Amino acid sequence: MNVLGIRLPGMSSLILWGLLWEAVGQFGISFFLPPLSAVVATLYEIIGTPAFLKALSETARAFLAGVFFAIAIGIPVGILMGKNRLIDELLLPWVNIFLSAPLTALVPVLMVLFGFGLKSIIITTSLFAIWIIILNARAGVMQINRSLIEMALSFGASPWAAFTKIYFWAALPEILGGVRIGVIRAVKGVIIGQLLISIVGFGALFELYSANFLMSHFWAVLLVLFALAFSISEFLAYLERRVDYYAAKR
Repeated sequence: MNVLGIRLPGMSSLILWGLLWEAVGQFGISFFLPPLSAVVATLYEIIGTPAFLKALSETARAFLAGVFFAIAIGIPVGILMGKNRLIDELLLPWVNIFLSAPLTALVPVLMVLFGFGLKSIIITTSLFAIWIIILNARAGVMQINRSLIEMALSFGASPWAAFTKIYFWAALPEILGGVRIGVIRAVKGVIIGQLLISIVGFGALFELYSANFLMSHFWAVLLVLFALAFSISEFLAYLERRVDYYAAKR
């Protein structure tokens, strides 16, 4: 970031927003926005407590399981849609519908079908992430140079070999982009699931702190959630940059 011709470190914008947050909190403009220093102090107090560690464990378990299923199902489905026109025409309208639909409205249906436990939260998390993963994998396959596929066929590659050695690797930049966005959406999905389906994990902490107007505690937990989502997103963005040469080779 450049300000008045001076190059600032990449995280400078976060520091500026943090200072603005601190100023707004110190002036007491809103009860719901305490100073950032108070939030950080509260975070230091609660981060090692059994309640916080239990909530983190429950949220992480549901989040990782939901993301795993979204990736394990979304990438193959997206690749198949990109390489097979019939499958693409059958599935694309539904993928677009679910991507644009308010998925929160489906939570009561999931509760009826799968109960009020961890299974419904995992499915909710997967539903928030899977559709963008499918579309990005499809887009990556549709941009593959046809000569790569023709070369594989001329050498007698089996469908599985072409799938794993041509389509997946050639579409990898777009696949990683879809996974990165899907992971961010999955964070939203797991919290919505824990708030609406079963009050557990971070959802239980949000419910407890907001009901008792413990805004420093509320923002402390939200800060942890933002930090985790940002860290995962940046790691996946780093992987994207590492495989950019695949796009050039296509």
